[in-house]
Formats: sequence, C-alpha cells, structure tokens
Amino acid sequence: MTEFPYIPEYITVHLGPPNQPARNVTVPFLEYIQNVASSELYPTWPENALRANIYAQISFALNRIYTEWYRSRGYDFDITNSTAYDQAFVEGRDIFDNIADIVNELFDQYLARPGYVQPLFAAYCDGRRVQCEGLSQWGTVDLAEQGLTPYEILTHYYGDELDIRTAPIRPLVQSYPGTPLRLGTVSREVEIMQDRLNRISNNYPAIPKIQPVNGVFDLNTYNAVVAFQKIFNLTPDGVVGPATWYQITLVNNAVRNLAELEAEGITLQEVSRELPTALTEGMQGQNIRLLQFYLATIGTYNDAVPVIAIDGIFGPETRDAVIAFQQFVGLTPDGIVGPNTWNALLNAYQQILESQQNANHNLVSLPIPTTLVLGSQSDAVLQLQRNLNRLAAVYPQIPTIPETGYYGEQTRNAVLAYQELFGLPATGNVNPYTFFQIEVAAAQAENRI
Repeated sequence: MTEFPYIPEYITVHLGPPNQPARNVTVPFLEYIQNVASSELYPTWPENALRANIYAQISFALNRIYTEWYRSRGYDFDITNSTAYDQAFVEGRDIFDNIADIVNELFDQYLARPGYVQPLFAAYCDGRRVQCEGLSQWGTVDLAEQGLTPYEILTHYYGDELDIRTAPIRPLVQSYPGTPLRLGTVSREVEIMQDRLNRISNNYPAIPKIQPVNGVFDLNTYNAVVAFQKIFNLTPDGVVGPATWYQITLVNNAVRNLAELEAEGITLQEVSRELPTALTEGMQGQNIRLLQFYLATIGTYNDAVPVIAIDGIFGPETRDAVIAFQQFVGLTPDGIVGPNTWNALLNAYQQILESQQNANHNLVSLPIPTTLVLGSQSDAVLQLQRNLNRLAAVYPQIPTIPETGYYGEQTRNAVLAYQELFGLPATGNVNPYTFFQIEVAAAQAENRI
C-alpha cells in the first residue's frame, strides 16, 4: 500500500474472475476508465448521471490499487473484469465519444472521506437486476433528471461526508521496498510497517505493540514481526521480505475494512511523517551530521563530490556537496535532501562498503551499512563493543561490557553513557556516523593513556 493515492499511468486487468486462468492486459489508466464507463453506462444518460458514475468507477479502481488488493494476495494484476468482483472491461470495445470526453476531464479525481487518505471503495450496482449498498447506476438517472448535480447524486448514495480530490499521475509501483527489512534497518518503510502491525495488534493481541513508531527496526519491532509471522504461518525469522510485507498489507486492509464502503479510515497523520525529514540549508543536528558523513565518505571515493567537514550545520559547503551529488546521480540539483536524494546517498554509500569489502581494504574498521540496535548481532557489534571498552578505560562514566558481538542491554547502556557524555541524543542506537565517531573517539582516548 502506498502512502498517498495516485493515478497510475497503466493498470493491469485480469480478463476473468481472480481465481480462474485468463489473460492479463495492461492498458493506460485513462483508457481503462473510458472502457469501463462505456461498458457499464449508456451514452444517452444525462451528463450529471454519467459524471457521478465515472467518479465512482475511478474511485473503485484506485481503491484496488491503493490497497494492493490483488497484489497482496500474490496475483500479478491490479483488477479483474469480472463484475462479480470488480468492474466491467471489454477488451477492444468501442468507446462512446461523450463518455471519453468526460473521462478525459475527470480521470485524475476520486472520492474520499474527509480526514482520511484512502480512495473510497465506491460500491455500486445497476440498481435494476442487482441491488446493493452504494450507488445505483439507474438511480443516478432519475436523480439527474430531477436536477441534482454530480456531487449531490454522490452524497445521496455515499453520505454528506464526501470529498472529491485530485491525485498526481505517476508510474504504478509496488509498495514492497525491494530489499528485506531487518534488525537495524532505518527507513520510512519500517515506520509504515510498524504502524500497520500496531493496528493489526488491536485485533491480534498476541502481537506486541511497537513503541515508539520511529522507523527504526529495533528488538521490539523484531518481536512484533515474529509474532505476526507465527500467527499467519510464515517463517518466524523476524525479517520482512515480500511474503511478510504483503501479508501485513493484506491483514491491515482486512482489519480496517479498506475495501468496504464503510471503512476505517487512514488519517493524514498516519502517512504524513517522513524519515528522514527533508534536510535543507540552515538546519542543524544529528541528521545533518549523518548526511555530512555520507557525503564525506562518498567524496573520498568520488571526485565529483567534494569532501566536507562533519560539523552538524547545513551550510553552503554542505549544500554544494548535495548539489554535486545530485548532479552526479541524475537528480534535480536543488540542494534539498528529500527521500530520493537520501535513498541515492544510502545506495552510493552501500556500494562503497561493498567495493571496500571486496578489495579487502585495510581500514581499522569498516563503516557499517545499517543502524545497530538492541538485538543486533554481527562483527560490527563486536567492533563497537571493543571501541566502547577502549573508551571505558579512559572515561569511567562508560561501563566495561562483554565483547560478544550481540547488542544486548549492557551494550545499549554503554552506548547511552557515551551519547550522554559526548552531548549526543541518547537514543541507545548506533547509526553509521555514530559508529565512526566512537571509533575515532576510542583511538583518541588511547593516545591520551
């Protein structure tokens, strides 16, 4: 499920019921709605009736796409042409001119409840052969002939609490982030997954609540994922790959009734958080230090990006380095670090790590590709523990800890002591920049002995 609804450039239609063999056809979304409207509506109907129906048809299709209704069930299509499940679509049919003109005007607009994000599952039926909760297609004709506007017709069936919104147009993408989420992953996708698991846990209390919901895949998140996997007969490995991601999507849709006319809404507050927040000139803090660390690392191996100081201040030098990086990777060179630039930085940084590892690069320690959190277990944790113990020999505020390679409570307490001592946010987590910082501090501390 994406964060916000959008109009896909194309939609894939299964030419039959979902569980029966049939061909799939991929057509432009605009042409799909023209086809559906021409297959279900009469061109002689009053224009206001046609408009009301087309709004409902667009919203219905976008609900299927937004909820990944079929993709989350393992199908390779977005919607069917079976009217028992979806909307009529007749491959190759003629399109009525007046219907095409209306669709051309309305195809990027959809219905939604005020305060909620998802497109309304705008249920409807013909109103003669079949009766249903929702819009009656033949009933819209009577209402239009009485002089009602398209909006008045829609609120007659769906209630007064109804918005008509405009969505952006972009290529259809699946919501799975492409790589598994696991302990230490920090991303917007982790935050989305945490939100969904917390909502699912209302119906399945064996799934522990995740607090805080912050996009950091920590031990609490791991435990919630494992509990979810056990309940739904998935391999309980605590890793969110495609099967677990789409099962979470499927169950979240079900408990919220997102594909029902009366759905529990997804609020703007649930999807409006960004991780990280867009970083711009003038900002200061740990996120800027991490940005500068990535840029400095990339600049060390790429002459196109200048090496900059890591001072936590987004000044002109940092902006120029961001612009240089954006130009190198083909992004808009605006000097603003939004999600696309941030992800490109992470990818470039990861490639450097992999190339160093493949070349057996002789570093005291290799920067880590992810965040270390409670429950992490790796050689990087072992190196972190060794460095913390090197610091503990100089700073009695930092406790000495066992060097096991497992990030347990003792390691977390030592990290917290380090962060408090050096004036850093006391999160107990170690991102790549903090890892590097501890390494440098440990080397400096030994020189003081």
